[in-house]
Amino acid sequence: MDVFWFAISHDWAVLLPIILCSVLCVAVTIERLWYFRINKVMSVDFVHHLQRDLENSLDAAKATADRHRGIIGEVAREGLSILRAHPERFESMFDVTTSLATRELERGLTVLGTIAAISPYLGLFGTVVRILLTFGELASTQSGGDVSLVMAGIGSALIATAFGLGVAIVAVALNNYFRTHVQRFDGDFEVLKLVFMSAIGMPAQRPQRPVMQPQRRPGYAE
Repeated sequence: MDVFWFAISHDWAVLLPIILCSVLCVAVTIERLWYFRINKVMSVDFVHHLQRDLENSLDAAKATADRHRGIIGEVAREGLSILRAHPERFESMFDVTTSLATRELERGLTVLGTIAAISPYLGLFGTVVRILLTFGELASTQSGGDVSLVMAGIGSALIATAFGLGVAIVAVALNNYFRTHVQRFDGDFEVLKLVFMSAIGMPAQRPQRPVMQPQRRPGYAE
């Protein structure tokens, strides 16, 4: 414990950026957990009900979408509005809607990715600074300095590295966890798109590869 108190009292300046990163990591985690919790919905049951109601009328499907809260319900309601007003441009307009929804789902995840990337370097920076200061204290004393202070300095240097690695590991795990949720929502958006397009009888457009025309040789006649 003496080493921890030594690190806090002597190396707080180099530990402060890592502490700020950990606070940001906790804040983003709490906000995203709350967001995904309130947007949690049984997408399989919802899609089945929506598909069955679409066979009857758009009003029945809209009533089903209105009963479901969260981002899935919002995307479904927007898709029904596009289906009613602009069925001929449904695919492109619905893609815009899902892209905006995905941005909302990914909000804050860039912060987690950045923290995961820079925290090890911040810890390494703190380690280098503490070792340099320890060597400077050794050089300033003729007798070689107190061994306990030297060991405390080295221990404090290692604490900075461990702290930075710990924050980075947690940030990577949380970022991957939330990215998995985003991918699941993207899959749900794609299923909704297929349901809507099947209701209006539009095949999903896929990018086609360009057909290469055979080149004619000079002097060759067909």
